[in-house]
Amino acid sequence: MDTCIHRVLLTCLLFSLFSPPFVSAQVCVSETFSSNKLYASCNSLTVLGATLHWTYHPSNGTTDVAYRIQQAATGWVAWAINPKMTGMLGSNALFAYHDSTSGAVNVVSTVINDYMPTVRDENLTFAVYNRSAEYSNGTYTIYASIQLPGNKTTQNIAWQAGTDFTGGAPGGHKLGPPNVLASTSIDFLSGASVPVPSPASDNRLRQKNIHGILNTVAWGIILPVGVLKARYIKSLNPSSPAWFHVHKIFQSIGYIIGVAGFALGLKLGSESKGITHHGHRTMAIVLFCFATIQVSALLVRPKPTHKRRIYWNAYHYSVGILVITLGIINIFAGFNILNPDNKWRRLYIVIICVIAGIAPILEVCKWTMCRNRESRSYTKPENVPSEWAATA
Repeated sequence: MDTCIHRVLLTCLLFSLFSPPFVSAQVCVSETFSSNKLYASCNSLTVLGATLHWTYHPSNGTTDVAYRIQQAATGWVAWAINPKMTGMLGSNALFAYHDSTSGAVNVVSTVINDYMPTVRDENLTFAVYNRSAEYSNGTYTIYASIQLPGNKTTQNIAWQAGTDFTGGAPGGHKLGPPNVLASTSIDFLSGASVPVPSPASDNRLRQKNIHGILNTVAWGIILPVGVLKARYIKSLNPSSPAWFHVHKIFQSIGYIIGVAGFALGLKLGSESKGITHHGHRTMAIVLFCFATIQVSALLVRPKPTHKRRIYWNAYHYSVGILVITLGIINIFAGFNILNPDNKWRRLYIVIICVIAGIAPILEVCKWTMCRNRESRSYTKPENVPSEWAATA
């Protein structure tokens, strides 16, 4: 009896060691297809909830595939093979979407040469023998029979889904980690799947995060705090220039960091061919121009006793409020584009609420101190009539 148990355990161990790694296939095996289509292998892809089913034909190096992903009927989906690199850029893709006129599901093949391609039906670098697509229960499915490039069973694949349509054709998609990391390498013979992060995609995502952090810290934290310090430190000791130096240091640091974030944003925009976030970009340019004018205004700052100082103050306060307001609005626009984890958005909201909550408290303290100072000034002996002073 013990011998039999040992043999069973040994057989199970050997099977687990040498069998193909279909770890992610447990979810996709329950899926069914129209016309009773059957596939020999499947893989639940790493992100976006997509699955890939296929049957590989060793005799001629072709593969029948079915790519399935949930998406709204107004959106689009894509599945691609990238013969030379990882990621969607440079890949040969199959797009599926609803035709805006007929309502039918279209499927087209196109080569992705930039980040916002003009999707037109064209030949790929490998043969596609047939293709079709369907939409049912909130799910797109693309069917195709393809010749694997170079007759290699291991291929870099990418997949994507988006909701934006421009002129009736597929447009952009979210730029968060799930969409950026939608690529892997699959062995169509063994079924092995190994996530292959694209160095270029990882680097771009890192640069986008840095861009967001720099601008959030600069325009959305340092500048508002610098304004608070200038307004309320001055009330502690109006005759001391300490408040001015603190304000100047904070605003200069915020401006320098903001310029770095703005420059990185321009770099990312120039590298993202076809992708333009018009509102975010326009607001950033306006913000940068006003901030530059605001910093430059220090060079023409009149003395406190100058008759034109009142006009300079009005200008300086107005532009300062405008810069901070535009900065905060554009930060949230950046959140919507980058789509980071909600914890970062919530953290920034907490920071802004704390700053906004402290401001009225400090305002009350300021006016209280000013009133007390005026009261003490009024009751000084030199300000009291001589007969009162003598009595005191």
